[in-house]
Amino acid sequence: MRQEILKVLEGDSRLTPAQIAVMLGTTEEAVQKEIERLENEGVIVGYSTLIDWEKTDRELVTANIAVKVTPQRGHGFDQTALRIAEFPEVDAVFLVSGDFDLLVMVEGATIKDIARFVATKLAVMDSVESCTTHFVLKKFKQNGRIFERQNGDERPNILL
Repeated sequence: MRQEILKVLEGDSRLTPAQIAVMLGTTEEAVQKEIERLENEGVIVGYSTLIDWEKTDRELVTANIAVKVTPQRGHGFDQTALRIAEFPEVDAVFLVSGDFDLLVMVEGATIKDIARFVATKLAVMDSVESCTTHFVLKKFKQNGRIFERQNGDERPNILL
């Protein structure tokens, strides 16, 4: 039942335990207890809403920054990644394979704000060797959700 609850919540975290219980053919109490266990174990770390900021008045620039890092003795990449994650501009940090070590996703009001973040906070860190910034020009899909349909295609997103 754990995996089923997680998949349902991943698709729509607004669903109540009663609604999930109906979907899974179990009791509301069983679902509520399992959700509490998942939260206490840190499996569920939070709930969020996916917003298409292009349809609001808020100006928002998103960038993905490829960061090459010198691993730290006894800590590898973790210490640097966790320091980067603490910056308020940073939305996500991932350790990745390939030509660079960390993928850092940031948001700012302007391109200049992101450039200032890279120049004054990220690139100057002792363990950071290099940064390559890629600005997001348009979002088509995020977290499994398509943002804009073409040619009147109004089919709903199907979550399996």
